[in-house]
Amino acid sequence: MKKIMMSVALMAIALFAAAQTNTTPTNSPGSTTTENPNAPEITFETVVIDYGTIEYNSNGDREFKFKNTGKEPLIITSATGSCGCTVPTPPKDPVKPGETATIKVHYDTKRVGNFEKTITVVSNAKNATVVLKIKGTVKPDANTQQNQTPAPKQN
Repeated sequence: MKKIMMSVALMAIALFAAAQTNTTPTNSPGSTTTENPNAPEITFETVVIDYGTIEYNSNGDREFKFKNTGKEPLIITSATGSCGCTVPTPPKDPVKPGETATIKVHYDTKRVGNFEKTITVVSNAKNATVVLKIKGTVKPDANTQQNQTPAPKQN
């Protein structure tokens, strides 16, 4: 009976010790990461669009133009506005190396005042996340000032 108890205790200690072993790989100074040298790269002409001062209920559509400067097709997996008043529309199809495309952005200009909003673009590029910005001022409409919604503050 003593031998069985001793065997069970040794197995429990061995299992406990094995569970404590760190199996997470670490990047030591001599190790290298495997980054794909052919991966796509997204290069924007500009990352900020300034609407300037625009009229209430005017055209809030703008475009961010970009190029795939990598060697593999670029796939945009998401483009998200910082609030519901900023709606981005990325290309649905992959962008081939060397090609240009646009991310269309619509800002709701029925919101009076200064605005500064962001669009977060996520893709399979080396620079996987890019944050774009739109800003400007919407002038109040002299005819319907009392019913206008102010632009929400961004955190």
